[in-house]
Amino acid sequence: MVWIGLLFGVAATAIALLVGPIPALTLGAGGLVGALSARRTHAQGISHHARRLAEATAAALESRDAGRLDPTAFGPLAPVAAGIVELRATLESAVEAAITDRLTHVANRPTLLATLFEEVERAGRYGRPLTIAFLDVDHFKLVNDTYGHEIGDAVLRMLGTVLADNVRTSDTVGRYGGEEFIIIFGETGVDEATAVAEKLRLLISKQRVPVDGGEVSVTASIGLAGGHGQPLRVDDLLRDADAAMYAAKSLGRNQTYVFAEVDDDSARIPRSPISPEARAAAANVGDQARRAAESALASVIMPMSHYRGKPSALIATIAVRIARRLELPDAEVERIRVASLLHDIGKVAVPPEILEKAGPLSADEWQSVVQHPRIGQEILNRVATVKDAAAIILHHHERFSGHGYPHGLRGADIPIGARIVALADAYEAMLSDRPYRAAIGHEAAIAEIRVHADTQFDPELVEVFCALFADAPPEADRTLLITPEPPVELHRRSASRGDRRAKSRTMGSASSA
Repeated sequence: MVWIGLLFGVAATAIALLVGPIPALTLGAGGLVGALSARRTHAQGISHHARRLAEATAAALESRDAGRLDPTAFGPLAPVAAGIVELRATLESAVEAAITDRLTHVANRPTLLATLFEEVERAGRYGRPLTIAFLDVDHFKLVNDTYGHEIGDAVLRMLGTVLADNVRTSDTVGRYGGEEFIIIFGETGVDEATAVAEKLRLLISKQRVPVDGGEVSVTASIGLAGGHGQPLRVDDLLRDADAAMYAAKSLGRNQTYVFAEVDDDSARIPRSPISPEARAAAANVGDQARRAAESALASVIMPMSHYRGKPSALIATIAVRIARRLELPDAEVERIRVASLLHDIGKVAVPPEILEKAGPLSADEWQSVVQHPRIGQEILNRVATVKDAAAIILHHHERFSGHGYPHGLRGADIPIGARIVALADAYEAMLSDRPYRAAIGHEAAIAEIRVHADTQFDPELVEVFCALFADAPPEADRTLLITPEPPVELHRRSASRGDRRAKSRTMGSASSA
């Protein structure tokens, strides 16, 4: 009975200090006194240790440092002291898990919003300033698509560390969702918070995350909103800071933007609507620019053989049909089409004698070959209108089992477009002669693809491929090819200036039809 009383008395001390306002020392002492009174003759021998344990427990918990308790210092009460230390650690872990984002180790969304409500209430009650910053990582999807989710997670962890280490202890940093973070600047005006946000933006741009022998860096767009006292509302702050962040992105990203109220509510930041006609005109110009960029790239590799990068209508046909069978969005289907046609453009940097070698490649020669996906990515990244296809080109030699190159991505970490192009490319390659082997037939290629499902290829895509083409081989749709624009002669002496303009318009219309 004595030991049970002691354990409950001291455990009550730990719980009361952690989660409630009950005076912990009084509660713990009450448990100890009750236990001691149950058997006074025995209690006299351990009363000294009990008092010391109660005092040490209260002191350790009040300082939030249960590690100060050394169980061995309390003689026969050592098991009780050890139980207190373990209980404290368990409670701390539970509280930490409930309020912290597991990946970034900053406040999670519920904790962030609860803190924001408290700060808004305090600012309203005492007429104090409050500012929040809404931060979003620029082009984060491209990081995930290019390097995989593991590197994306590393970027988010880096971001959480940079933010938490460079704000005041009175400020709150939290992950709002995905690649979005919020910083709550209590008792802080907008100008002061903006200076801190700008410092954070610069610090983020200087960070480097190691990746496969290299490194990746990111930038962030930050929007701020704030005010004083009663007018502050949580929903308004979140909306305005989010609007300011999108304004920063629309201005070119990697910027800090402060929300400013305007007289006309219809002109609030940031997303100024455009008319359907203007949007259609912008889309038309963008499509023309994209087609021109595709055409320019295709003109470089069109004269080459297929195994040196020449665009293949068969590969594009297979890739597009699989993408449509999967009911992917039209934009994703188009991205896959472009990537399927330009997937080997990086081979322009591989010496022809290596690509045409009939025998085994040396280690140095193989190293030259496996660089071509990265080279292709670099080429497309420099052409803004087609850079969305770069991640597919980078990863089209990854294998579903994780044994491919250049990054060894596995399963769903490989972009869906890259998995589709890899399958279509392999089928076309098996049906074509190569310097190092002869072509095989359609049925043999289907069998080979089935053998390598779940190792080289996505098994679900293999099922779709076989459902589409097992009974009859695919027929190449040449309308999917990128056709280089014919050059327009601008200096023909036999044509007048007006005739030259008419000729240019006619040729442009014919090529786009």
